[in-house]
Amino acid sequence: QVQLVESGGGLVQAGGSLRLSCAASGRTFNTFAMGWFRQPPEKEREFVAAIRWSGSSKLYGDSVKGRFTISRDNDKTVSLQMNSLKPEDTAIYYCAISKLTLPTTGLYDYNVWGQGTQVTVSS
Repeated sequence: QVQLVESGGGLVQAGGSLRLSCAASGRTFNTFAMGWFRQPPEKEREFVAAIRWSGSSKLYGDSVKGRFTISRDNDKTVSLQMNSLKPEDTAIYYCAISKLTLPTTGLYDYNVWGQGTQVTVSS
């Protein structure tokens, strides 16, 4: 059974950067897409970015385009580089494995989730 563990969250000032990592353990699914979602306080979980396992296709949410970059570091790690952070980026960030090979934005396309890592951006 695969497990996902996120790391790299923390407190940063507006305009700063953070790099989140998602490490998979156990049996990995090296043909499925992986994604990042986030859940701001008292709001629904929303799509951030997703990547095909090969790295050949990526998707981004409108609010993070041009600021965030998703990448696959190796067979078991996917990262999210977050630049020019804004207070509205404050949320718990989750990584997830998709049921599909192509990256998608739909929450229910993903069936394996990490526990999340807190990102707080101060103004």
